[in-house]
Amino acid sequence: MAESDLTRHLEQQRPFSAGQIIFRQGEPGDHMYIIADGQVDLSVDHQPLVTIGPGGIFGEMALIDNHPRSATATARDDCLLVVIDRAHFLTLIQKTPLFALQVMRVMAERLRRSTQQPRS
Repeated sequence: MAESDLTRHLEQQRPFSAGQIIFRQGEPGDHMYIIADGQVDLSVDHQPLVTIGPGGIFGEMALIDNHPRSATATARDDCLLVVIDRAHFLTLIQKTPLFALQVMRVMAERLRRSTQQPRS
């Protein structure tokens, strides 16, 4: 299922204003997000990590490992996010293998990026 198809079939969308914190590093996480419109910045320890645009996902790690948020997510501009809770996430993983593969690809890409960062 294409990301645009996925966002079309989910009802719970939530707007965020530019600069608004979506979640903070260290908080418990019970939702992940798909960006329907706009951009979101992820940062770790106040250091920029990545900017994610439409169709991108974030917040999935807390649903997978039940650990606190590993990053802070901030709306870069006004954005609309599709909110997916843990139960819906598990249903999507079970019923839509391509969704599960996309989540794994995102996590693999972020891991590769973090290991390729220059060390100071």
